[in-house]
Amino acid sequence: MGENAGSDQVKENLIQLRCHFTWELLLEDIDIPDLEMRISEQLEFLDIKNTVGMLNLQAYVRHLKGQHEEALQSLKEAEALIQGEQLGKRSLVTWSNCAWVHYYMGSLAEAQTYLNKVENTCRELGSPFRYRMECAEMDCEQGWALLKCGGQNYKRAMACFAKALEVEPEDPEYNTGYAIVAYRQDCGGNNTSLEPLRKAVRLNPENPYIKVLLALKLQDVKEAAEAETHIEEALSSTSCQQYVFRYTAKYYRRKGCLGKARNLLLKALKASPASGYLHYQLGLCYKQQVIQLKKSSNDQARRQGNVQKLAQQAICEFQEAVKLRPTFEMAYVCMAEVQAEIGQYEEAEGNFQKALNMKNLECHIEQDIHFRYGHYQQFHQKSVDKAITHYLKGLKIEEKSFVWRKLLTALEKVATKRIHQNVQLMESTSLLGLVHKLNGDKEEALKCYERALRLTGGVNPEF
Repeated sequence: MGENAGSDQVKENLIQLRCHFTWELLLEDIDIPDLEMRISEQLEFLDIKNTVGMLNLQAYVRHLKGQHEEALQSLKEAEALIQGEQLGKRSLVTWSNCAWVHYYMGSLAEAQTYLNKVENTCRELGSPFRYRMECAEMDCEQGWALLKCGGQNYKRAMACFAKALEVEPEDPEYNTGYAIVAYRQDCGGNNTSLEPLRKAVRLNPENPYIKVLLALKLQDVKEAAEAETHIEEALSSTSCQQYVFRYTAKYYRRKGCLGKARNLLLKALKASPASGYLHYQLGLCYKQQVIQLKKSSNDQARRQGNVQKLAQQAICEFQEAVKLRPTFEMAYVCMAEVQAEIGQYEEAEGNFQKALNMKNLECHIEQDIHFRYGHYQQFHQKSVDKAITHYLKGLKIEEKSFVWRKLLTALEKVATKRIHQNVQLMESTSLLGLVHKLNGDKEEALKCYERALRLTGGVNPEF
């Protein structure tokens, strides 16, 4: 087909390409500024082999903003890097993106030029398809793009890296991608990422970023000595320092070393002041201090003043986080929890509602929001009925995460306490039956349901 190809025919060919325009990357418009900032940070601070992939993603984001000339600039940078390597499979994504950008700019001849490049390369590499290659390199590229675009894309990202690993199980980059997405999906309290992270560290011994992620997972499973070793090695490296600081800070915060954590976050913020993640982590440090102070037995008046001051610092950091990342659900929740601690209940309710009304959340995050809002209703608003409603909503999301277990425990405590206090006895006994049923204890569940039936005079309780 020549340069005068009709728009419809060009579009039909473009749809066959494997690139960011055809990968169906799930992305909210309000998340685009944050994603663009994170791509820039990664290009500046993270020593990565896949710079070409990040430039491709940057180009796609710029296209979404209508900045087609800037998108082409990113793709030219990617092409220049590819020229220095052996031209091959990974050129295909960049050329495919170029074709799409030129098509959107109305430059059909230019779009066709890049389609021709893709077609020729596919033929040279023995692809049975005219405009696409099925290979591990392409699966990896797609995996990184999906991973960078957030939680809604993680399962598909994991499938891409797994497919690449079937071809080359010892490839360092494929293992790194797989381990990172497994770690991100482990946030519900599972430990399926531990061995992939160990393998990624073995294959990438000079990569401090992956070492810190392994240390965080080892911290989860109480392997403190090994975790410390990886943290020390990561901090002694000059590579990827900004990323090492932000995740090492998380490690120290969870360990209770809040001063160390705060210092590392402030260092990282000097280089990346527009990072919503860093402001969120700093907010968590102040939040933890608020809780520690409220539990301490120091002079009450002085303590109260410090609590207010630290709470305001936490709230400011969370506000900055959601300003930079408007769909940062846990930043709204944590801000609400701090506001509840200092009696700002109206503001707390507003922030909880923002999180509760968000769409397309990962299952364990949605469960966590219901758990924390239920806790707020139970202990701050003294509304046990509303707490029960949200514990049940969380449990209806059937992913057996760490939070799911917490929801079950919370519901069991509420039901048991109500039975002891003789409050709404039939409903409370039925709730306890549900807890036993979800725990897999059918015999105890049956006993509770029979007891509840007797309390209703034989009418089946609606649970």
